[in-house]
Order: sequence, then C-alpha cells, then structure tokens
Amino acid sequence: MTEPEATAPAQPLRVDHLQVAYGEVVAVGDLSISVREGEIYGLIGSNGAGKTSAIKAIMGLLTPRKGTVHVFGKDPVTNGILTRALTGYVPEVSILYDALTPREYLEFVASVRRLEGFRERLVDFASALQIEGEMDRAISTLSNGTRQKVLLVSSLLHQPRLLILDEPFNSLDPRSVRIMKDLLGAYVRGGKRSILFSTHTMEVAEKLCQRVGVLDRGVLKGEGTLQELRSQVRLPDATLEDIFLELTTDREQLSQIVDRLEAA
Repeated sequence: MTEPEATAPAQPLRVDHLQVAYGEVVAVGDLSISVREGEIYGLIGSNGAGKTSAIKAIMGLLTPRKGTVHVFGKDPVTNGILTRALTGYVPEVSILYDALTPREYLEFVASVRRLEGFRERLVDFASALQIEGEMDRAISTLSNGTRQKVLLVSSLLHQPRLLILDEPFNSLDPRSVRIMKDLLGAYVRGGKRSILFSTHTMEVAEKLCQRVGVLDRGVLKGEGTLQELRSQVRLPDATLEDIFLELTTDREQLSQIVDRLEAA
C-alpha cells in the first residue's frame, strides 16, 4: 500500500486527528485541517485555544500525543531538515540573537539556508517596513515592533513554499500591517505558495484568508470559506467575529455577565 507521504506530495500541509498535551493538560484535542496550494488558511481562536501548540507540532517542535502531520508529504518530526527548508516560520514570541544587528542576523539566516542574490530583496523589505535606520543597530536595542519586522523578513527571505505565521502582526504599526497584508496576498497569488496564518484578530483573518478554521479549547468548531461558515451558523450577513462568537460562546451567559457588570 502506498504511504500517505507518497500519495499527495504537493499538498503543503495536512493535519489528521492531532492531539497535543502537556502532561495531563490537553492543549489540542482532535484537530484535522489542510492547507491547499495558493491559499491563505486562517486558524483563529482566543488566547489559549491551542493555536500555538498546534503550530509547534506542525513545525516538529512538539511531538503529538496522537495524530499525524505531513508537510509536503513528510513528517516534520522525522524529516525536520527537509520540511524546514520548505517552510518559513514566525513564532508567537520572537526569538532573535540580541547581540547581532538585523543585517547580521538576516545574513546569518541566508548563510544557513545557502541563499544567493538575497541582498536586493533584503533592501526592498527594509525599505517597505521602514527599518533601514535600524539595520545596523543591536537587536537588543530595538522595539518589539521592529524585532517582529526582522522576524517576518527572515521567514520570507528564502521565498518558502509554505509560510507558517503565529500571530505575525503582534506589535506592528497600522502601516506595516497593511503592507504585510498586501505582501502576503501577493505571495500566494501565483498559486504555488501557501500560508497558515494563526490569529485572534477576526478583521485581519476575514480580509486576508480564503478559508478559516475556528479553534476553541483545542477543538475545531467550524471550517470553510466565510460563506460556508455563514451557512453553518445560519447567519447570511455575519462577519467572521459574529461567526466566531456564535460557534464558541454561550450568548445567554455572555449577556448575563455583561448585564451584571453594567449593574455593578
């Protein structure tokens, strides 16, 4: 019988019945999603919903308790070097070498990935994100927003086939968010590159993502295009925020809490 890795090698990401746990605490219960070529898939949920745990398992940084992950048909735990060569990753919390400058850090990333001809792209990224003046300052002296921009550039520098972004717009100013939204939209437009985009910002996900999975306390509550999700909750004009609340919130309980707070 043909192994799963060989049946659909072009599929950027497939997650089947993933469970991630920390001891007795189950962070992700039973997650099955896929990311198609040429799409931005949004994984949305509140803080603590399990998004980051799922992404760490997808990146091979955590070993799942149950289930499987395939990145371009390969298990990221047993084929980490290959899968990371094909992906770009922005974690929820930025991890950078503080003693280096952004230029030194990005040139180090390029050398590890054996990139050539990257410096022109680097200049363009620095200009677009307005960090030219910070490129030769120690990373330890930079603002959180500038550090996040450096991390985003490092994930894009090698033009990966799959971008995995965990709350990538944290600390970014509105101009940089707009530029990144436009850039990510253009990044997948040719149909050969894909993005898994994790966020709890509904407005960004609604405008940027072709399909969305709604994660709540480690369980996928809904998935599909905006129109498909509207059909699921039977609200034809609902925003993604409306849909999220409908799928994850006890409306009556929420109303009672608000009423008590107003009366206090």
